[in-house]
Amino acid sequence: MALFEEEMDTSPMVSSLLSSLANYSNLPQGSKEHEEAENNEEARKKPVKAPRMGTFMGVYLPCLQNIFGVILFLRLTWVVGIGGVMESFCIVFMCCACTMLTAISMSAIATNGVVPAGGSYYMISRSLGPEFGGAVGLCFYLGTTFAGAMYILGTIEILLTYIVPNAAVFKMDGLEGAEAENAMLNNMRIYGTCVLSCMAVVVFVGVKYVNKLALVFLACVIVSIISIYAGVIKSAFDPPDFPICILGNRTLIWKDFDICAKLVEVGNETVTTKLWRLFCDSPFLNATCDQYFTVNNVTEVQGIPGAASGIITENLWSNYMDKGIILEKKGEESVSSDEGTPSFTKNYVISDMTTFFTLLVGIYFPSVTGIMAGSNRSGDLRDAQKSIPIGTILAISTTSFVYMSSIILFGACIEGVVLRDKFGEAVNGNLVIGTLAWPSPWVIVIGSFFSTCGAGLQSLTGAPRLLQAISRDGIVPFLRVFGHGKANGEPTWALLLTASICEIGILIASLDAVAPILSMFFLMCYMFVNLACALQTLLRTPNWRPRFKYYHWTLSFLGMSLCLSLMFICSWYYAIVAMVIAGCIYKYIEYRGAEKEWGDGIRGISLSAARFALMRLEEGPPHTKNWRPQLLVLVNVDQDQNVKHPQLLSFTNQLKAGKGLTIVGTALEGTYLNNHLQAQRAEQSLRRLMEAEKVKGFCQVVISSNLRDGLSHLIQAGGLGGLKHNTVLVGWPRNWKQAEDHQTWRGFIELVRETTAAHLALLVPKNISAYPSNQERFTEGNIDVWWIVHDGGMLMLLPFLLRQHKVWRKCKMRIFTVAQMDDNSIQMKKDLTIFLYHLRINAEVEVVEMHDSDISAYTYEKTLVMEQRSQILKQMHLTKNEREREIQSITDESRGSIRRKNPANTRIHLTVQDDQAEGSEEKPEEEVQLIHDKNAAPTPASPQSPAEEAETPGEKVHMTWTEKFTGDKNKGKGPSTPEGIKDIFNMKPEWESLNQSNVRRMHTALKLNEVIMKKSQDAKLVLLNMPGPPKNRTGDENYMEFLEVLTEGLNRVLLVRGGGREVITIYS
Repeated sequence: MALFEEEMDTSPMVSSLLSSLANYSNLPQGSKEHEEAENNEEARKKPVKAPRMGTFMGVYLPCLQNIFGVILFLRLTWVVGIGGVMESFCIVFMCCACTMLTAISMSAIATNGVVPAGGSYYMISRSLGPEFGGAVGLCFYLGTTFAGAMYILGTIEILLTYIVPNAAVFKMDGLEGAEAENAMLNNMRIYGTCVLSCMAVVVFVGVKYVNKLALVFLACVIVSIISIYAGVIKSAFDPPDFPICILGNRTLIWKDFDICAKLVEVGNETVTTKLWRLFCDSPFLNATCDQYFTVNNVTEVQGIPGAASGIITENLWSNYMDKGIILEKKGEESVSSDEGTPSFTKNYVISDMTTFFTLLVGIYFPSVTGIMAGSNRSGDLRDAQKSIPIGTILAISTTSFVYMSSIILFGACIEGVVLRDKFGEAVNGNLVIGTLAWPSPWVIVIGSFFSTCGAGLQSLTGAPRLLQAISRDGIVPFLRVFGHGKANGEPTWALLLTASICEIGILIASLDAVAPILSMFFLMCYMFVNLACALQTLLRTPNWRPRFKYYHWTLSFLGMSLCLSLMFICSWYYAIVAMVIAGCIYKYIEYRGAEKEWGDGIRGISLSAARFALMRLEEGPPHTKNWRPQLLVLVNVDQDQNVKHPQLLSFTNQLKAGKGLTIVGTALEGTYLNNHLQAQRAEQSLRRLMEAEKVKGFCQVVISSNLRDGLSHLIQAGGLGGLKHNTVLVGWPRNWKQAEDHQTWRGFIELVRETTAAHLALLVPKNISAYPSNQERFTEGNIDVWWIVHDGGMLMLLPFLLRQHKVWRKCKMRIFTVAQMDDNSIQMKKDLTIFLYHLRINAEVEVVEMHDSDISAYTYEKTLVMEQRSQILKQMHLTKNEREREIQSITDESRGSIRRKNPANTRIHLTVQDDQAEGSEEKPEEEVQLIHDKNAAPTPASPQSPAEEAETPGEKVHMTWTEKFTGDKNKGKGPSTPEGIKDIFNMKPEWESLNQSNVRRMHTALKLNEVIMKKSQDAKLVLLNMPGPPKNRTGDENYMEFLEVLTEGLNRVLLVRGGGREVITIYS
């Protein structure tokens, strides 16, 4: 192993790693169930015991206990009676199919690696990311909490209705209608609050006792179900005696009478019964009785005719009813009375709610929840990857068989009106499902009571731990307080919150109203489990290797669709509320939550979508309508890797109304092996600054042997595929004159050439330190655009984008253009106004007319200084101080010459002709005019050297400027005459040897700067066409001077070069 001995510190040998890999447990903080020893120092020192539970004890039985619950005992018979056997079977089949498909998806996720005891929250969060995980985890927590409320309400209903009815605080005797209903709800609220408090105390004091009693509660459930099947078998040959009394076809409450008859024979005398006294005003035969009671007969019918009776044919179809309707038996004769509204309604069994198919789905669905019980205990299983799929699917298969068979057996054994009797009032107040049980109804009553108590305790035990797991993951900041607990890890604060939310369900007080609420949250959880499995399968991520092989993305997609459909079938408004809650939690986690990288499927979707989009972008360049500035921002960093001019990123943020790509790049000098740490620090610095300036994009740091090549690499290699930058933003090199060498300005000029060659737009903000920050606001002012040459529309688009930002929003846009010698300036202004109207851009338009005048002495002197300095810097190798002294001496000498030869009161005159100017007026001589070749193409161009003009005459933009000088008052002849020009040349013989191209360019820069200063000196920002550098590189030394003169005296200038394509269009 000598080959690897230097890497042993970072890469240990496999032999030493295998032991830890085999016993790997990636338990997230806070998700270990019960966590008795999480924060106990002594317990930490003890060796962790290996899980001992297998499939049967660890998964199968817990799932059975959680799936079988209050709905089976209290509402399943009623669902069959209202919906009929056929529709009830469809409801049960849909719900069981939903949970089975979810179990298949869950098994695939649970066997794809080690799943800690985090249940569905862990699986969803690690599969779909922290946003989905937190949102659905909290929904699952709310569902579990409301399930606790439902179980407690079921417990109270069993207690007050079937065990000790006399214990009610609000007596219901003699009450009917809304009064009786309110009394019942108030009893549920009082007793529910008391039971909730007791259960919360039990969970707080010792959760281990709850876990020990779980098997006892499960035994009660199993015994109850066995007794039901035993009763069905017995009813086939010996039906139990549970008579019901029918008046006409109306079902009577068997409560205050003992015989189902009006009159009985006692000896030889006919006497009235207790039933008579319920409908008549006296016990005598001549008493005044209810008309319906008088004209209809009383019939006694067996409530449990038995499996061999054929009653199933009457119970096949639905019997939906409105609230307040009396339960009527089909097939019984009834003589209707003349009275409109039935009287003595307190003696009849009445529907307590309006029923319909979707209501039954919402009420029934909680009876199939609880399939996550096995995955919640995965940390305690001997082999979770084997036990979870087998145990969960077997439990669902068992419960599905029980539910489906129960639907058929109830319909075959129990009379229809008894099935529709929710509280068993027609069978002397017995639990309806208990009337079918053998040997006694009390087996079901006691068994259901203890099972609902146990289920409520389990909910109050599991929900706080789920909340604690979410809190300790740290993805929801405001929930962090609930991650704390007692010294042994018990979630005290989470239990308090759970009890408070559970109390909301208790105050609702109706089991039928609470059931659809928790159905929404469970269905949403199951939907995202299916979505997670489908996504992982379709994305084919390398880590997706579940041991459970019997899954397919179509099954997961079907399960997800079924869950979503059931949500809206149960209750569309509850579904919308649940989705809004989940959406709010999702957006909260997205904006305020902690950043978590769990390798989730949403990142995989992002990668796949990005790849697809990039491949689509490769198909061709974007249309002009879709063009937006994709910025590459080039910044400089100091020795500490901090950005020198952060205002560049502020300006970038202000330009990002286009919502395009942003890449912030910088280059470091050196080699990657020696400077990669500095590159990392620079990248972190860029990220911090981007975050501070709210610039959304990417950063890139390149290390190269020299900075020039590094910037070139960024321009060439930035972006990916079709998502590349089309605009380069770089700051103006402020101190280019004082640089120790020529690399600063030479690098800048080469960068301009490279962007032109790459057909990239270039933005160069000058005086960047004067640019506003993102916190500043301009309350007034102008953004001035000087449109000298056509650049594809960049000069029009950039001010529009800037004005979308709050910094520049109140600034007005002005566009200045220059009229050529033979142009009609009035018509130009009209045409430009129409053009801007079609572009949907609001701006003031002004056309500047400039006429020919001679070149001034000042222009010649400035050109001479520039050329002499360039020549000296080329030929002499001086130190920095000597070079500065030499430049200063040349400058002083030139200034002295100008003072001698040029009068002190030299004035520059410029007249701008407005639309109102009369054409017959004679224009003064102090005018300047731009001559633009009429054959010039509408592409960015600049003044060229004479050689270039000869080569490309059709593409040149030739700007010549002349000016008149006024001398002393005693001087009679003006220099604008040929003699005057000759005198000027006689003043300084060196002028004759100057490069005339440089003279013309300097003259152009001076005159254009004078025009801009006159019009735009107070503008908040000036946008100006940026001339291109000379192609032959002989004039590089002078190019920076031309640009400096062009922008001299302006506060904020943005030099713009187009990328050679149209970026703005008048079409929609």
